[in-house]
Amino acid sequence: MKLHKEGYTIMAVAAVILILINAGISYLLPDGYWVPRIALIASVVIFFLIVQFFRVPSRVVTKGLNQIIAPCDGKVVVIEEVVETEYFKGPRRQISIFMSPINVHVNWNPVSGVIKYFKYHPGLYLVAWHPKSSTENERTTVVTRTDSGVDILFRQIAGAAARRIRWYVKEGDKVEQSTEMGFIKFGSRVDIYVPLDAEIKVNLQDKTVGSVTVLAELK
Repeated sequence: MKLHKEGYTIMAVAAVILILINAGISYLLPDGYWVPRIALIASVVIFFLIVQFFRVPSRVVTKGLNQIIAPCDGKVVVIEEVVETEYFKGPRRQISIFMSPINVHVNWNPVSGVIKYFKYHPGLYLVAWHPKSSTENERTTVVTRTDSGVDILFRQIAGAAARRIRWYVKEGDKVEQSTEMGFIKFGSRVDIYVPLDAEIKVNLQDKTVGSVTVLAELK
């Protein structure tokens, strides 16, 4: 397992702050016993939680010409037919995955193909499970056209604490399924929009493994 580049600065700043806090406590309470030790233990726990958030585990990825692979770790919180208004302007099946702070927060390309559409939307920071977070929160919209000509749309959506969306793709890029396309810091959500006739392979409350779990199969 390695650590993601998006966490280098945060981990370094956190380490400096925690070291200064512990040094200050030891200086102010030179004869203390429990307070410095409790502060040290708490600092170690906090730093461990920050480090684990930026972990990038080694995985045997899933690839399939007609398969749509989970773009992130998390839990399936929505499977429903909706009208997608930004790109398709018509009905699609929406699959939403909620990413908690303890999930791996790397985002992967769900299909191989060419990026036909990309747009970043500044916005609000509603909790990620809020129904309006898909249309009102800070987010990106990415549409990949597969080799068979099917457009698959997915959105990185910021949550109440996630205010740092990163993406590594742009329109015209050729991308490979299950390769890294971005990162969202802290709790967040990813929505995937698939054709109505796609066969859904997950259920509500299922846990997904990014780059591994098959969400749907195209007809």
